[in-house]
Amino acid sequence: MSDPSAGIQVAEKLHDGATDDETRGDEFAGRSPLRIALTRLRRDKVAVVCFAVVMFFVFVAVFAPLLAKMFGVSLDTVSVCEVVECNYASPDAGLPKAGPPAHGFDPEHPFGINPRTGSDNLAHWLYGCRTSLMIAGAATLAASIVGVLMGLIAGFMGGIVDKVLSFIIDFFLTIPFLLAALAIAPIINERFAASDNYPTIQKVSLIGVLAVFGWMGVARLVRGEVLSLREREFVHAARVIGMPTRRILFRELLPNLVAPIVVAVSLMLPAFVALEAGLAFLGIGVTDGASWGQTILKATPYWDSYPLFLIEPMVGVVLLVLSLNLLGDAIRDALDPKTRR
Repeated sequence: MSDPSAGIQVAEKLHDGATDDETRGDEFAGRSPLRIALTRLRRDKVAVVCFAVVMFFVFVAVFAPLLAKMFGVSLDTVSVCEVVECNYASPDAGLPKAGPPAHGFDPEHPFGINPRTGSDNLAHWLYGCRTSLMIAGAATLAASIVGVLMGLIAGFMGGIVDKVLSFIIDFFLTIPFLLAALAIAPIINERFAASDNYPTIQKVSLIGVLAVFGWMGVARLVRGEVLSLREREFVHAARVIGMPTRRILFRELLPNLVAPIVVAVSLMLPAFVALEAGLAFLGIGVTDGASWGQTILKATPYWDSYPLFLIEPMVGVVLLVLSLNLLGDAIRDALDPKTRR
């Protein structure tokens, strides 16, 4: 004989399931897309951890001089033989006299000493972080502004304007970035090497190179979004009432492009961090000043005898790039209305 309560139990389960869905929907009811995205990000443990790591590197970059002073380290040059074993009859020849790899932890130099120059590794790590984030951040900002403007104009104007701008985008996409950087670097070195402001000029030129060859992806993304948005009713209404084109672009279309632009920027920044370190390693990036790439280049020959010298900048680059990439993926998922995370 069948249980008469079975139907009631099934109905209760179905009702509970409907209630859960309604609760999930009511949770986001009346909220803006930005608040919904922030709520999703706060619940994403990976995103929270990555955000904390990124904030740590930003803190290091902003307060690098204060942190270096607090640890008692600096970029000042010293006599190499004062801190490095210059007696080649010693088994530790060429290695620091104190600290790793031949000795224990040295509180005066927590990250060790550069066996080539005798400079402090922690100071170079702190200022290298500052260099990487400053160059990558400035290049990302410049590339984003150019890409958004080009994409808005190309997508909204259409016709010959769209064809010309699309040709420019495709033209820049065909230029190999590495070959262009290799060609530009010697010109800059020859023209400004004798200048007193050569380190600043070198950084500014690197920001320009990264921005010039990094804006095309954002431009194509924004152009594609604008092509679909320009046929929407609110754009037609703005045109009918005689709203200026500039106002339509920046007051009507641009607010609807915040999500894809944020995602593109969040993925562009780690790419520029890796490129800055890679170019410095190749000797065509920041060569006059602290840089993670330059430290990696100098530490490569010491991998067998002094691995910590190479591991320290590598950990910085990997952690920063990985955290930025994972955070960018989390932002993309949070801003996607189709996800239910």
